[in-house]
Amino acid sequence: MEKLKEKFKEVVVSILPMTVLILVIGFILAPFSQEMMVQFLGGAVMMIGGMTLFLFGADISMMEVGTRLGSFLVRKRSIKLLVFLGFAVGVFITVAEPDVQVLAKNVATVSDGRVSKALLTMIVGVGVGIFIVLALLRIVFQISLIRILIAGYALVFLLALFANPEFVPVAFDSGGVTTGPMTVPFILALGVGITSAIRPGKSGNDSFGMVGLASLGPILAVMVLGVIFR
Repeated sequence: MEKLKEKFKEVVVSILPMTVLILVIGFILAPFSQEMMVQFLGGAVMMIGGMTLFLFGADISMMEVGTRLGSFLVRKRSIKLLVFLGFAVGVFITVAEPDVQVLAKNVATVSDGRVSKALLTMIVGVGVGIFIVLALLRIVFQISLIRILIAGYALVFLLALFANPEFVPVAFDSGGVTTGPMTVPFILALGVGITSAIRPGKSGNDSFGMVGLASLGPILAVMVLGVIFR
């Protein structure tokens, strides 16, 4: 129950200020109808309850599974298995991310189906999968995070010169939506599980940058798609 209360407090602190701001705007600048006000307040309450339960469930399930999976991969001492499972986890956890689904649906609508929801979702998932593998290999082989990020973003800006201009903002949005409540807890837990098994006591330092690398993957993947659709 303590963990549930903690999540409830986190959600309230996150949502309450925006709720108050919208209410102030509604009363002063753009008055809402009584019906709209009731709907808004009811939605805010449901959002707080839903997010609390969602984050609580992610914390007691996704985090635990991610940590155990990371430890399992280290015990097996198989780079091939690490690459396969890391890629598979990246793809499927991204497909399950609600934010990715919303972005893919909007892009499909705006592009009149030229870029389908399934295509964009899979491209983003593949990008995350590849870079989660890269992030795990970085931990195992102690590769410099700064060098990978510099090289990755240099490639992003190079591809932006050749990609369809309409794909550039979509690419950066794709990096943002992969840092949602489904992907981040699992990716962080996976990194902590691996680093705590390899180098106990240094899991925080060595797993730093997992989410940053994971969000770089879809940006590059969508940029490549933009070059193809130019």
